[in-house]
Amino acid sequence: MTLIKTRLQSFVDRLSRRVAGLASNERGIAAVEFAMLLPLMLTLWLGTTEISTGIAANRKVTLTARTLADLTSQVTGLSTSDMTNSLNAAAAVISPYNAGNLKATVSSVSIDANNKATIAWSVTKNGTAHAVGSSVTLPSALLIANSCLIWSEVQYAYKPTIGYVVTGTLQLKDQIYMRPRLSNCVTYPTS
Repeated sequence: MTLIKTRLQSFVDRLSRRVAGLASNERGIAAVEFAMLLPLMLTLWLGTTEISTGIAANRKVTLTARTLADLTSQVTGLSTSDMTNSLNAAAAVISPYNAGNLKATVSSVSIDANNKATIAWSVTKNGTAHAVGSSVTLPSALLIANSCLIWSEVQYAYKPTIGYVVTGTLQLKDQIYMRPRLSNCVTYPTS
């Protein structure tokens, strides 16, 4: 019986030393902490990547609107092929994003002596052009009697790459007004 008691006591002593050793053992703590933080770090990384990609796409939309207005305002008149080239050039600005998701409209807005703004002509790519003669509401600072403006509108259907937090499609939009540079109005064949 004493032999069993001695062996049992020896086993309990060894077990208690090992348990006490575990409490002071710090090997593997970093691995456990890393495993606990990894999901949070991955979520932050993916979210940061998605947000920065969305911001870059929104910036491309702004650049596309500006390019379209800028190209259109630099001439006295446009032909149909000139306008097609301008729309294609503006669509190239959206690269590396899919240009098929881009809607771009450029219009000439005529402002009469009474500061009434109407569409003189409007051309679009993948969208709906404004009706000639339809009224336009402009910011009051842009209303200069007997003048014209080039109005560029761009809309892009942005689909997040990962779609973990933001699912579906976001409509990124921008518009810009520019004055014609070489003439009072830029002409374009309306029919």
